[in-house]
Amino acid sequence: MSGISDTWTWIDGTWHEGNPPIMGPRTHASWLGSSVFDGARFFEGVMPDIDLHCKRVNDSAVALGMKPTMQVGEMIELTSEGCAKFDSSQHIYVKPMYWVEGDGPGVITGDPDSTRFCLCLFDAPMAPSDAAMSITLSPYRRPTMECMPVDAKAGCLYPNNARAMLEAKSRGFDNAVVRDMVGNVAELTSANIFMAKDGKVHTPAPNGTFLNGITRQRIIQLLRADGHDVFERTMHYDEFLDADEIFSTGNYSKVTPVKRIETRDLQPGPIGARARELYWDFSHQ
Repeated sequence: MSGISDTWTWIDGTWHEGNPPIMGPRTHASWLGSSVFDGARFFEGVMPDIDLHCKRVNDSAVALGMKPTMQVGEMIELTSEGCAKFDSSQHIYVKPMYWVEGDGPGVITGDPDSTRFCLCLFDAPMAPSDAAMSITLSPYRRPTMECMPVDAKAGCLYPNNARAMLEAKSRGFDNAVVRDMVGNVAELTSANIFMAKDGKVHTPAPNGTFLNGITRQRIIQLLRADGHDVFERTMHYDEFLDADEIFSTGNYSKVTPVKRIETRDLQPGPIGARARELYWDFSHQ
């Protein structure tokens, strides 16, 4: 199937290779979007913060009215078992996932007692250490809690991120800065965002419109412990236009510098490089 890399999925007690059919047209999640997931990484023999990712998928399930069925330890054991099916040199994306199978009262709501779980592992090479991206401002905004379940890593949130990324790519950029509903910077379409100015690090404070990423939190802790000032605060796009350096954090690519914002070229900076180095050291300790 196009776009499917080496994949193993555990569901109902059995491992399946490839992309097994697990939802039908009457599955609530397939037509009404009741699914949550999380993303962790297995690379170079390590699984940094795997426990936090597994806990968050359970929290996300509860936020959408589901009944999580797996303990954190069970998910970690399955991840280790599944990763052994891949070559040790591969970089694996770890995706625990819950969804609602059956309809609840009134059809629109799902039946929490029908909650199902799978663990999907697939080959997803991480960006090389010298990778960098270009970014622009998106015309699209992040929703608020009143609009969408932004307190969960819910599948229904991602079409909005996807259209923001597609719009940016149509203008020749790799990614886009997305603002919240009142115009403050929230995140990139696929990661959290940081900037440095005069040796100090700044990042948007979590305000209920975007996930406070696990890798984001880890990088903040590591930078502060390394002696850097890191400020979480309300930020405006113009501040990023004037930054000394910009970088992103996220599970998929960990730490990635920005090489261009709008028409302004940037060089990957020392703080972003240090953040990546600190994260790799933390992961392998």
